[in-house]
Amino acid sequence: MSAASVLSVNVGMPKNVEWNGKTVFTGVWKEPVDGPVMVRRLNLDGDGQGDKAGHGGEQRAVMVYQIDSYRHWEKHFGRDDLVYGQFGENLTIDGLPDDEVCIGDRYRIGGAELEVTQPRVTCYRVGLRMGEPELPALLVSHHRPGFYCRVITEGPVQAGDPIVKVSTGPGALSVADTDALLYLPHRDRAKLQVAVQIPALSPGWLGSFQDLLAADDKPKPAWDGFRRLRVTEVVPESTNVFSVRLATLDGSDLPPARPGQYLTFKLPDAVRSYSLSSTPDYRVSIKREPHGVGSAYMTRLAAGAVLDVAAPRGDFLLQDGTTPVVLLSAGIGLTPVLAMLHALAGSSREVWWIHTARGPSEHPLASEAHELLARIPNGHERIYYSSVDGRLTEKKLAELGLPADATAYICGPAAFMTDMQAALGAVGVTQVHTELFGALAAINPGLVGQTARTPHQPDGPPGDGPQVTFARSGIATAMRTGSLLDLAEACDVPTRWSCRTGVCQTCVTPLLSGEVTYSPTPLEPPPDGQTLLCCARPTTDLVLDM
Repeated sequence: MSAASVLSVNVGMPKNVEWNGKTVFTGVWKEPVDGPVMVRRLNLDGDGQGDKAGHGGEQRAVMVYQIDSYRHWEKHFGRDDLVYGQFGENLTIDGLPDDEVCIGDRYRIGGAELEVTQPRVTCYRVGLRMGEPELPALLVSHHRPGFYCRVITEGPVQAGDPIVKVSTGPGALSVADTDALLYLPHRDRAKLQVAVQIPALSPGWLGSFQDLLAADDKPKPAWDGFRRLRVTEVVPESTNVFSVRLATLDGSDLPPARPGQYLTFKLPDAVRSYSLSSTPDYRVSIKREPHGVGSAYMTRLAAGAVLDVAAPRGDFLLQDGTTPVVLLSAGIGLTPVLAMLHALAGSSREVWWIHTARGPSEHPLASEAHELLARIPNGHERIYYSSVDGRLTEKKLAELGLPADATAYICGPAAFMTDMQAALGAVGVTQVHTELFGALAAINPGLVGQTARTPHQPDGPPGDGPQVTFARSGIATAMRTGSLLDLAEACDVPTRWSCRTGVCQTCVTPLLSGEVTYSPTPLEPPPDGQTLLCCARPTTDLVLDM
């Protein structure tokens, strides 16, 4: 590797920037500074990050980009107006190309020592800064992301400082190869296995690679789209909950469902998802909602009715093992954990069944859960009625003496799950899985001043394109123009994205039925049965699991 040096030190504090009718709080605007600048554990003096989740913190304290890549982009875009800091980097350098620098490499620059932790997070903000919306995807496809460093030794750095390599990271996995493992197709599993063994790799990227390695173990949907199933019985379970059991039309066996999964139903006037309350057979238990279109239709069903049903889905799954299990639920949130309890019946594992409801009349399937627990030699049952016992609190959980090595599964209202996750952590239970009814929480990095609204029909006249149904949010609307992400945002359906260019996989969502095209074409097409919201355009009516 040829000698490398610092050409410019760039800093900038976050600011609000108008973009696509929204306000983005971003620190991507960096300006060169003269003289030495102190490099500290979290950033440089005079510097800051707007989105600390994606671009800040100890693992991403210093962003580095190479002058060779500047020249590449000048030629690619036909521009001659690029200035130091244009790519949001703190250090503009000569040398250290992405295909030679490896994760875990350490360098001494001036009075500081830095360790390479990950490639750049290729989100939409670098395209915003450059005025080139497709730049995030291009950074990946051209193998020129740049990289982040953590600070091993704080110290001053200035333009002209030589860059001296101190040590080489284990695994010899280059920044470009690491970036490609996350964002490009045909990833090398052997390199993924190398990546997860590199101590310097940032926790976020480590988690993503672990998820990719585990992806083959996740259940694939048993069938595409919707399948017609027959109702075999409808059973009242409490004053406001009833169960619907399903079977095939011809009496053949259904593919077994896994405990924790849910079914999605295409009803005459709505699409709704309900958790399975028993497995491997198909039974859903549904709460009657005062104005619920879905529950109102389902409660009128009788044996023999036929429904359009999507295959069991979901990542809230009971994990195999021998360690203790805590099943913690509130209200109708008991349904997926009850399915888990069915699977645990007869097990030698220690099982804690903890449920809270307003009162006995609103406690469905209580006797069923009690009977299942009787079949678990080391089973424990704790029921809390808020009308009698008050709310379930951290103090009450602490009194139970839950085993710290337990894996907990929580389902119920969002506030309940947040409180219980914190309470479990306080008593030492750290392996916690949660299932949220309804739409997932939005992840839209950098946006500020966004008022959370209930999903709704978009403003303005109705569209004349294909109908798009957001199954979790309960919205069905005709497409106008733009992408599925644009439509979801217009309806205030919670979305999860970071790039808007088809480079990331965070806005991939299950496509229950229908077909889409892409513009621009994503770097990696999503798996079968899923769609990438940021650049998808529907060609037929769609049902999305969001």
